Formats: sequence, C-alpha cells, structure tokens
Amino acid sequence: MALVGAVLSPVIPAPPKTRIVPIRFTPEQYAQLAEKANRAGMAIGAAARSILLGAAGPRAVKRPPVEKAQLARVLGAIGKLGSNVNQIARALNEGRDAPSLAELADMRAEIAAMRTAVMTALGRGQETEP
Repeated sequence: MALVGAVLSPVIPAPPKTRIVPIRFTPEQYAQLAEKANRAGMAIGAAARSILLGAAGPRAVKRPPVEKAQLARVLGAIGKLGSNVNQIARALNEGRDAPSLAELADMRAEIAAMRTAVMTALGRGQETEP
C-alpha cells in the first residue's frame, strides 16, 4: 500500500513521568482500584492518574476488559469441539461415512458463536467474518 500524497503529522513525544508517588492500599482498596482499572481497560497506574487528575495521560494504553466467565464458557466449548473432531476422525478411520452437510453447518455455526463470544469477552464487539 503506497502512501502517495499522504500528509503525516509529526509525533510529539509525551513528557517523561519522573515523579513517583507511593500510595499504600488495603487489599480491599487495591482490589477496588484493580477492578476499576480492568473495567476501564487501563493499567492500574493509568487508572489512578485518571481518578486523581481527571486524565490518564497521553501514553496510557487502553486494554480491552476481559470477561473471565465468558472465556471460561468458551474454553469449555472449545473442549467439546475438540472431542467432536476426534469422534469424526475415529469414524473416518473406521471406514464410516463423513458427517452430513447439515452436521458440518451446525459445527460451523458453533465455531462462529465461539468466535463471537471470545470477541465480546475481549471487548472487541461484534466483528463480521472475513
């Protein structure tokens, strides 16, 4: 891909963060801060700056919040899918017929649902298949 005629703006480096402010938290307070940071998709330091100063700073990188319960369900579904693939391979090795087109379509739909669940858990929303 050529960048013919593209105008690139100069990158202005953010000022370095040179001051450290030690803050002590109880385990419960730290858990609250970590949860707020996770929900906002930020590192704990960026979330603390955001809470204290109203902005996380120019270099703060947003991370997608991870929904662990959703990912655990998807992991279980992937295990089920692996079992199905093994059963198909065993059947084919024993000379039995391959799954029907309807069965393959059902498997494809299950894989698409797993992909959607992973994308949702990662905070990436509904993306379409290529």
